[in-house]
Amino acid sequence: MSTSSAALRLSSAASNAAARFRAVADLPFIAATRDALPWSFVALLAAFLVILPFVPAPGPLFGPGLGLRVSSALLPAFGIMGAALAPALGWQYAKRASLPAVPAIAGPLIAYVAALPPLRGSLLDYLRLVGPSGLFLALGIAGAFALFARLWKNAWAGAATIVVLCAILHATHVSLTAAVEVILKPLGTLGDTYFAFVVIVFIETLLWTFGMHGPALLAAVVTPVYLTLQMQNTTAFQSHAPLPHIVVVSLFLFVFPGGAGGTLPLAILLAFSRVRKLHTIGRVTILPALCNINEPLIFGAPIVFNPYLVPPFLIVPLILATTTYFSMLWGWVGRPAFYVPSSIPTLISTYVATLDVRAVLLAIVNIVIAAIIYFPFVRAYEAHYLKEHRDNPS
Repeated sequence: MSTSSAALRLSSAASNAAARFRAVADLPFIAATRDALPWSFVALLAAFLVILPFVPAPGPLFGPGLGLRVSSALLPAFGIMGAALAPALGWQYAKRASLPAVPAIAGPLIAYVAALPPLRGSLLDYLRLVGPSGLFLALGIAGAFALFARLWKNAWAGAATIVVLCAILHATHVSLTAAVEVILKPLGTLGDTYFAFVVIVFIETLLWTFGMHGPALLAAVVTPVYLTLQMQNTTAFQSHAPLPHIVVVSLFLFVFPGGAGGTLPLAILLAFSRVRKLHTIGRVTILPALCNINEPLIFGAPIVFNPYLVPPFLIVPLILATTTYFSMLWGWVGRPAFYVPSSIPTLISTYVATLDVRAVLLAIVNIVIAAIIYFPFVRAYEAHYLKEHRDNPS
């Protein structure tokens, strides 16, 4: 078999695998979860901003007690996030399954409230208590609604079923939040490992090379796990205890400076390219890259199916994941205590997530490492581009 034939077969197999993965990712409930999560993050940030000024903490709002104040506001905000996810997920599922919106929104929301433990203490303390398990509870209830709506072939019947079931469990003092916490213990142990970390990083970047939004496709599985571990870190910070987890949502801030593939240094290198088109792409995409938005670069350079830029695009995140994980494992840099949106520039977000100046130094080292890896591939791509356009002036 010729080399070209083997390459064709390999390319075809990869394309088929990508198509199968996309088919799974586009299943109604998986796709609904992926699209509902951003709405729940909006609820999280809105609740955090509302709660923050009212949280008692030592010192002024932006003084030395900022970390304690942030953790005190984030934990109850996570409770709001779960409450927002249940109806948002029902709504997104209804759109994909052609179901009426009212039972799809009201059913999961009422069932979620019915499944919560009795209110004790202040509202903030209560939200802080249910926050760590609320996200998975919302996923489970919305998933149950989708299942029963499909079984009964009626959204109203599905909504009534989950509401009644949750009410019965509540009346019989069966705690779904306690059950979720039991389930999450081994899940957290499996997820908070170097192996799990690099596998997720690799899959996310690999999917991008086929033109698929890797983080979005994995969000339904990955985000609830690592956001829950993030909440546990925030709880430990508030209690002045050692942070239990390394692999949390905010750890990915160190791995993807500029977005998937760690492309901030790539945008900078292209901005100084001797190829006019690449020079323009680099200049246009630097500002979005500073906010970790790199879709214009991924499709403009392009990186998708590009044999010159795909290798470093895959290699860089794996190297940065390694430097980041072991820097925190060995105590050289503080672990992320807080959730920080990925749209905040890397050098700011990594500090806010850890409140450790060494995190900024690690982010700078990671960017320099990424630049060193990208540099020879960019030069090779430039040489190929110039040769191709010299041979084909049209």
